[in-house]
Amino acid sequence: MKAAVIVFPGSNCDRDVQVALKQAVGRQAMGREPLMVWHKETTFDPVDLIVLPGGFSYGDYLRCGAMAANSPVMKEVVARAAKGVAVLGICNGFQMLTETGLVPGVLMRNADLRFVCRDVTVKVETSQSLFTAKYEQGQAIRIPVAHHDGNYFADDDTLAAMEDRGQIAFRYCDAEGEITAEANPNGSQRNIAGVYNETKTVLGLMPHPERLADPRLGGSDGRPLFDGLVEALS
Repeated sequence: MKAAVIVFPGSNCDRDVQVALKQAVGRQAMGREPLMVWHKETTFDPVDLIVLPGGFSYGDYLRCGAMAANSPVMKEVVARAAKGVAVLGICNGFQMLTETGLVPGVLMRNADLRFVCRDVTVKVETSQSLFTAKYEQGQAIRIPVAHHDGNYFADDDTLAAMEDRGQIAFRYCDAEGEITAEANPNGSQRNIAGVYNETKTVLGLMPHPERLADPRLGGSDGRPLFDGLVEALS
């Protein structure tokens, strides 16, 4: 698998994602290290996966992800996504995906108007995707969040259609996998933590799987996401 990580001014998780991808690729890494693509580029080598990392692109001015969504490189990202290239947007990257329309909905200010930075538990809604094939449906996994604008919103008709098509990827839950209001760190509708596009080739999620992808970081619940991508796209 060949991947590209798009780097924006203000990105702070691009290297974390690069390391997680390199670890997942393992012995195949020779000559296949993830490309680090600067936001001003208008094209880059063919890849199997594009990652929009977390951080504070452009200082989160205007709306989080709004300026990054209009970076020169994003035209190429959107074009490749339309052709079926897998795209993963994490936290700020998720915000970029909503701003470009690659996934439905919007991400608003957290309900309590505070930045939240802690481990949360999320429930895997489906294992039938490139991103979740190494998880079990209904599995509860621990992954960190770090965001101020992670409150997912879509209108009722959109949410109903997304539910019908299986576009909900992850929901905030308690340690037993129960979907509760107390487990929701930001006020997201229906406890949504991550969503797919209609073909499940694009995933946006607020938690950071790359931050718990190695036991040395305190846990490895994020690692299966990257392992599954390598297996599916190699």
